[in-house]
Amino acid sequence: MRDEETRYEAVSSRDARFDGAFFFAVATTGIYCRPSCPAVTPKRQNVRFFPTAAAAQGHGFRACRRCRPDAVPGSAEWNVRADVVGRAMRLIGDGVVDREGVPGLAGRLGYSARQVQRQLTAELGAGPVALARAQRAHTARLLLQTTGLPVTEIAFASGFASVRQFNDTIRRIYARTPSALRAESGTGTATGPRTAQAAGVPLRLAHRGPYAAREVFDLLAAEAVPGIEEVVGEPGARTYRRTLRLPYGWGVAAVDEASPGPWLEARIHLADLRDLTTAVQRLRRLFDLDADPYAVAERLAADPGLAPRVAARPGVRSPGAAEPEEFALRTLVGPAEATRLVTAHGTALDTPCGGLTHLFPEPAALTAHPVAGPLAAALADGSVRLDPGADRDAAERALLAVDGVTPAAAAAIRMRALGDPDVAPAGTPDGDAWAPWRSYAVRYLAAVPAE
Repeated sequence: MRDEETRYEAVSSRDARFDGAFFFAVATTGIYCRPSCPAVTPKRQNVRFFPTAAAAQGHGFRACRRCRPDAVPGSAEWNVRADVVGRAMRLIGDGVVDREGVPGLAGRLGYSARQVQRQLTAELGAGPVALARAQRAHTARLLLQTTGLPVTEIAFASGFASVRQFNDTIRRIYARTPSALRAESGTGTATGPRTAQAAGVPLRLAHRGPYAAREVFDLLAAEAVPGIEEVVGEPGARTYRRTLRLPYGWGVAAVDEASPGPWLEARIHLADLRDLTTAVQRLRRLFDLDADPYAVAERLAADPGLAPRVAARPGVRSPGAAEPEEFALRTLVGPAEATRLVTAHGTALDTPCGGLTHLFPEPAALTAHPVAGPLAAALADGSVRLDPGADRDAAERALLAVDGVTPAAAAAIRMRALGDPDVAPAGTPDGDAWAPWRSYAVRYLAAVPAE
């Protein structure tokens, strides 16, 4: 949506379809908003548009208190794009800049830090540090308003290098102190980090447009491997739970099928709160929450064979994977063997959480397996990369070079582990007319019986 007049029309009509696709700021108030902000529409001459929240913040605008523009779904563009900007945005979302800095991000992309800075700034109006800072601020606001953690703990859990940097950033973006942000939510008296971690962090995982939760939860229930994941409850009111292996420790996430609004209710329990941003992004990829169902429907409904299915089930998603390497290995061995591998080689949780007892084995632990061994070795030595910033074409070529990985398996891994929205696995129609949403066409074909 490049034309500014078209963007202003979206703002005037408070069109939620474009939340996260762009942001607008009002020069006379110094505030930036999401397109669907319920406030009075500002005059056109006072409005400026930005591709990211970080760009708006970099120009001195503060986040709107009413529409909370930092809490919108991510742009679907980053899932579609395979270029360096799209890959960089996926890595920044996964917390790579916080953990490894800009040099680490650039190294993963195969570019120099200066090249990455230049490309992101030219297209998004903000460099990797600013983009990561905006993400940290959102994580901090979430912790301030949903937990009783002490402010100092929140500063470092959010990825800030110091409490002073944390305080300065919160004041600049939200025009309030951290204590004032907390007071607005009524979180109450601060508690220790252990109490907060035991209670878990409650989340609202926002999505745009309709969300066909039934199909997603049906798929997750059919695939669930005991010990690391489970789906409990009756259809329509189910909860998906799973363990997560994260950069600083482990986590247990729970996501509800039923929702009172345009979000999925979730809770995340973490051994180390620094993993919150990464855990949230992995859930977003698993549940495909940054998709644009309107663009998908417009394209797929143009096919007479798919149109009835699209109309019958709006908002069907193409789920990803919370643990890409795990998904790849499970694809090769199947569910029964995956269950055995969890018991034999997985990492046991110190305290089981219901039916969740283990983390899935790391690839290095499975290199001797007769089926998964070659792929496990390739994942362990880095010759196959499935992280959020991986080049999808290069990853598929590397997968196909591994003994035992068939074209169908490589396609499935590309679709789910790498989150590619445009994959048509073997056995489905060619579907060139469905591009760039062939992965969604596959899900529609699986989810809705032909009439």
